[in-house]
Amino acid sequence: MKIQFLGAAGEVTGSRHLVELLLNGKTRHFMVDYGMFQGGREATNKNLGVMPIPPKELDFVVLTHAHIDHSGLLPRLCAQGFKGPIYCTTATYELLKILLPDSAHLQSADLERAERKIKQGKWRGEIPVVLYSREEVEMTLAQIEPLEYGQVINLNPKIQLEFRNAGHILGSAIAVLDIQEDGKQKKRCVFSGDIGMKGKVLMPDPDFISAADVVVVESTYGDRLHRSLSETESELVEVISTTMSAHGNVIIPAFAVGRTQEMLFLLMDLVRKSKLPHLSIWVDSPMATAATHLTQHFFSQLDVQSQATFSWFKNNPDSLDLRFIADVEESKSLNKIKGGAIIISASGMCDAGRIVHHLFNNLPRKQNAIIITGFQAYGSLGRRLVDKVQKVRLFGEDVPVKASVHTIGGLSAHADQAGLLEWLRGFTLPPKITFVVHGEPESASVFAQCIREDLGWKNVIIPERLQIYEC
Repeated sequence: MKIQFLGAAGEVTGSRHLVELLLNGKTRHFMVDYGMFQGGREATNKNLGVMPIPPKELDFVVLTHAHIDHSGLLPRLCAQGFKGPIYCTTATYELLKILLPDSAHLQSADLERAERKIKQGKWRGEIPVVLYSREEVEMTLAQIEPLEYGQVINLNPKIQLEFRNAGHILGSAIAVLDIQEDGKQKKRCVFSGDIGMKGKVLMPDPDFISAADVVVVESTYGDRLHRSLSETESELVEVISTTMSAHGNVIIPAFAVGRTQEMLFLLMDLVRKSKLPHLSIWVDSPMATAATHLTQHFFSQLDVQSQATFSWFKNNPDSLDLRFIADVEESKSLNKIKGGAIIISASGMCDAGRIVHHLFNNLPRKQNAIIITGFQAYGSLGRRLVDKVQKVRLFGEDVPVKASVHTIGGLSAHADQAGLLEWLRGFTLPPKITFVVHGEPESASVFAQCIREDLGWKNVIIPERLQIYEC
């Protein structure tokens, strides 16, 4: 068996792992995840890259979860000739019906906006690229075969698949594959996907897997520890209270799936505990709105505390003013609000979507606050804000950054170093080989060394992008 890491190797985005096997005398291939690279022109070039094999030669795709950096190029793969099944959890399938059409819409809308600006002589910089159409998204969704957690399925006579709960976002899964190659002993390959933080809001704790021969594990925060939830809540209360007292707005870039719902839960809970007063919250993302309704549909998959908080809000709807923005004109009207608003909008890395408009209108005012709650990839607008740049370029214009920018790391949907190590300790014996992926170079390097030193595992590899490794 061989694995070629086509993305998320030495970086966080673009997860896609190509597996090659010898079954019944024939070379077969399948893919685990097929995500979009995010963050600047280099990411676009990678997204436009060609697969090492023709897509039609893939037997199937195993998808760990719906986030765009894991799923976002599936429509491009299908449009290029992949006709096989895409396996994911039922909740992931429902989320993809929201996320992928939105991704296609944003791409075309960004290009149309750029073309209008070019005609007006107001555009400078790279021209947005459309990677796939809405029609190609519909074709992709038709190829999905959803599974439940714990359901074991024979993908063919030699490969079994089971999804276990990763505790990252709704529907997120650890992919457990049992593979019987020609002339070899059966191997168990475990792909972590993105592992959630134990004890985090909304999601249950990630499942432990007891045995594996090959483990592919993420390392997004493999070099650090998150703040505790209580510390995170205190910081959030301080930023919001200070900004409201200054008659400013709080702008929260948030992934439409997962992070938006977590923020809503936290804000509800802080009001419930009287740590914050009555709040006016606008969720300005059609995708986030749909994802929030879907979260309610899968209410039983949430952790017990979150179920209790959402039930409290349902019984106390006047405790805060929560509005979901639908149309574009209503979104534009938020630009007139000069203070007292909490606006949650996508995308989480600030590179696309309505959040860009809110930053355009709120960054120049010093009484406003920007709260960054998730990982920001190199090259993304969010990363530049975290790095305290003095100005950013939005819609072809230079925009001064006068609003305060706050990074609140304790809200991450990813496990930190301790959480990842705890998950790996669930294996009763060390795997024969462990690949550390989905982390920037420093994070992956530190975490790989922790695995060697703290767990005593010997064969720990940080794969290079496009390199092929025998397992």
